[in-house]
Amino acid sequence: MTEREALTALRGDDIAQAARAAETLWQMWHRSGDPRLDGLLAEGIDAMERQDIPAADAAFTRLIEEAPAFAEAWNKRATLRYVARDYEAAIADCRETLARNPNHFGALSGQGLCHLMLGQFREAAELFRRTLAVHPHLGSARENLRTAISEMVKLN
Repeated sequence: MTEREALTALRGDDIAQAARAAETLWQMWHRSGDPRLDGLLAEGIDAMERQDIPAADAAFTRLIEEAPAFAEAWNKRATLRYVARDYEAAIADCRETLARNPNHFGALSGQGLCHLMLGQFREAAELFRRTLAVHPHLGSARENLRTAISEMVKLN
């Protein structure tokens, strides 16, 4: 399955096929084409799973320096920065991810979460809408969109 085929399946009516397509996309996005770089990505993910934020940040930053076109390097650092509650930096990394892969529903949703945490509900809602345009079956994005809209209504 190509990335284009997976994106088409993601938007289709078959929920099971969409779930398989999403998993296929994640697998594709985690491959840089260079085993050494993929090892560095795995090293950062392992450190993040151990909650060793400094080690994970160092691994993802080194990966970005060595392969700045590799969208997933930026996305993983964005995720790490979200976990560390550095939302502005996470947003910047999400933007870098999306500049390289505009269909990255993880980065779209992640950036939306950052805006939500910053109380930027209009921006959050727009990101969750964009997420759902790519991956209409992503329930968390739908729920987060409802939250953002609800918060906007409270402010008006």
